[in-house]
Amino acid sequence: MNTRTAMIGLRRGGAEYMHFVRNRQEFVSSLIGTVGVYLALVLWQGGHDVEGAAGASQAVLMTAGFVAFAVYTAGLLSLPMSIAADREEGTLLRMRTIPDGVPAYLIGRAVFVLAQIGTYVALMLVAGVAFAGLELPSAAGDWLTLAWVLVLGTLSVVPLGAALGALLPGARNAAGILSLPMMGLMLVSGVMFPVTAMPAPVQWVAQAFPLYWQGLGLRSVFLPDAMLAAEIGGSWRLAEAAAVLGAWSLLGLLLAPVLLLRAARRESGTRLARAQERRAAQGAV
Repeated sequence: MNTRTAMIGLRRGGAEYMHFVRNRQEFVSSLIGTVGVYLALVLWQGGHDVEGAAGASQAVLMTAGFVAFAVYTAGLLSLPMSIAADREEGTLLRMRTIPDGVPAYLIGRAVFVLAQIGTYVALMLVAGVAFAGLELPSAAGDWLTLAWVLVLGTLSVVPLGAALGALLPGARNAAGILSLPMMGLMLVSGVMFPVTAMPAPVQWVAQAFPLYWQGLGLRSVFLPDAMLAAEIGGSWRLAEAAAVLGAWSLLGLLLAPVLLLRAARRESGTRLARAQERRAAQGAV
């Protein structure tokens, strides 16, 4: 890794993001799938307080949860599917023939996903202020908490998503493999309703994954202390949140380069041609 490789990756990621923004169909469908679904649920279910936490708005709880889930889905669903598709199309094979091509590719993908996440988060916060009664932080400490929660939350899933993309058998199977576990974690992680409503074993499972901790950190910024009545231990536990998110970030940063380089080395022209023939045969059936 060197400065030239990093700059190539940054330019690649920026170009992909601009293509994404200019592609109206892809951009609008992505916004409908994130901001649109969030608004629909807030307008439908957000008009009351959180059960067991009088004074804590359900709409604001859902806003914090959807921001966390937008980061989560971009890193652990969209990114792995994109990498799996690039493997099938031979992009990783081509990158292997270029000096530092794979690291530059990984940086480019990360930059694209980070820009995507930034767009979703900004639009959801604006929509939350307009439609959910969300109040942006007034204290500098809350802005600092919001910043590190979003940064660590993103780092905890983006490298891990890249590692998953290197392991998935193909782009067609990626959504089926990843969607069900992701939806399950969303349901048990307290981002849509208090996790304390779930049985104790489910609460322990939720706390093992970064989505719960990012949601907890965001709730500490946007929701009043009345919400603590519905939180585990009656505390925001920000130190524990930083530790867990940091551990997942480190794990992803260690795994992603190794697995992507290994995936690139496994690719060959013959293997790629056989895979394309199999997909063509399946499509013809």
